[in-house]
Amino acid sequence: MPGSGTDRTKDWVAGGPIVILVEPQLGDNIGATARAMANFGLSRLRLVKPRDGWPNPRAWVAASGADRVLDEAGLFDTVEAAIADCSYVLATTARAHDQAKPVVSPEQAAREMAPRVAAGEAVGVLFGRERYGLENTEVALADRTVTLPVNPAFASLNLAQAVLVVAYEWFKLVSGGELPFTMPQKSEPVTKEQLLAFFANVERELDKVEFFRPPEKHETMTINLRNIFHRMQPTRQDIQTLQGVIMSIAEGRKGPASGGVLNGVEASALRAAIAEQGEARLSTRGPVRGLARLLRRNPTDAERALWNALTRDRRFAGLGFKRATPVGTHITDFVSFPLRLVIDIVPEAESEEAVRTRAHKRGWLAERDYRVVELRSSDVERDVAGALDTLENAIGGRSSADGPDALRS
Repeated sequence: MPGSGTDRTKDWVAGGPIVILVEPQLGDNIGATARAMANFGLSRLRLVKPRDGWPNPRAWVAASGADRVLDEAGLFDTVEAAIADCSYVLATTARAHDQAKPVVSPEQAAREMAPRVAAGEAVGVLFGRERYGLENTEVALADRTVTLPVNPAFASLNLAQAVLVVAYEWFKLVSGGELPFTMPQKSEPVTKEQLLAFFANVERELDKVEFFRPPEKHETMTINLRNIFHRMQPTRQDIQTLQGVIMSIAEGRKGPASGGVLNGVEASALRAAIAEQGEARLSTRGPVRGLARLLRRNPTDAERALWNALTRDRRFAGLGFKRATPVGTHITDFVSFPLRLVIDIVPEAESEEAVRTRAHKRGWLAERDYRVVELRSSDVERDVAGALDTLENAIGGRSSADGPDALRS
């Protein structure tokens, strides 16, 4: 669809009253008038003695594509000649001309014109000069006077603006006021079952953070919260999206950025506790996966720094590195399955049990053809670029452009 709201594949709406401009001064205003007429389905334009002559090239510039109206415009020497074939004429004015003639609004004028136009009558609407409008003798030729409820201290409208208001009221009447488009229905309304499940989930998460305080106001706060969503009249997709938002906030981010509930020191303490207990003692994959998710959402400072650098370094692009991922019943800090390579971040101080657990894990991985690259957490935090260089050297010292196989020793 070319242009802003212009569709040349649609049929041109024709008919309606005749717009008659009396001695218009500027070609730009004539063109803007044609544009306003085309916007609202009016196609018949008559000009009475344009000051700068006719045709005027400036009119076609200002019309912005409403050329058809200008191409078919009629040229007349007098107002009488321009309305000679009309059976009903209205004169637009911002001034009271002290004439005993009914005064109507544009909306009422449209209602009076519509049956006459539908019956095949020629109906004309007179618009005056930009500088001082219609003269008394010209208003006297009309059956009705049309005026607008405007600011009495500044009642003068631009010529095209006046035509646009009248044309709008005409088109709104004959089209039934139907808008050209409405909001698309991309998802069906949410069912009460889905909405109640959403409420239960939200309220459960809010209970965890003690949102409903004091306790005696719990019921009132719950009702108010539910009414917010009832007033929204959400769709299924709306609730699914909100459900995801709530759970993402509640569970924390899964990536390397700050998230979860632990800071870097607490995350390190968690890993130390796991190492002392030995995650290898877990006999099923389910608990291991749950523990891996917990670690992934709560990275240590060294893990976060290395992951951010690793994912931004083109040397390691496309090598399939993952964080806090189970390999068997062991949870690796970083692993690349295509390379069968594990990065093990070693803390500064470990208990004897943690050291034995780490050694057991390395032996288990080596038996299954995994290479283990050890990086000390203090080295990573102090010089992450150097840690990446160490990693590159350890896995072959070649560019990732050679592919995963080229980086294997």
